[in-house]
Amino acid sequence: MGVINLTGLAARLPPGARLIGLDPGRRTIGVALSDVSRMVATPHASLARGKLAQNAAEIAAIARREGAGGLVVGLPLDLDGRPGPAAQAARDWTHALSAATGLDAVLWDERLSTAAVERALIGEADLSRRRRGEIVDRLAAAWILQGALDFLRRR
Repeated sequence: MGVINLTGLAARLPPGARLIGLDPGRRTIGVALSDVSRMVATPHASLARGKLAQNAAEIAAIARREGAGGLVVGLPLDLDGRPGPAAQAARDWTHALSAATGLDAVLWDERLSTAAVERALIGEADLSRRRRGEIVDRLAAAWILQGALDFLRRR
């Protein structure tokens, strides 16, 4: 298992295996799930960010329970597309998470995912700041995963 490209991950997945989308933040990890046909991403949960072993165990449990065969992890590139320190930290975390869970992982550009979700929640859903904070991570994870699913569908 390891960090591979998206088409390689899709080729390795058995039919009906879901994908898990992750938006790893400083305090929480947003989690989203694809449907079994890998067409639609749905927000699933928010996990408290902690030690890698604990988070890996939680993510592996979700994968077993939901029939997921791989991970799509948000890669926080700079706005100009270059990787900065946050992107390197995400890469390191993703490699360690893949090894700890036994699941292949893909890094997917997450630029502006949280900002887009925040705008939608403020403008369309008119949610309070507190309520937005409770759900923004899992919605950002769904945004990231949906981008990967859309890419696969276009191929």
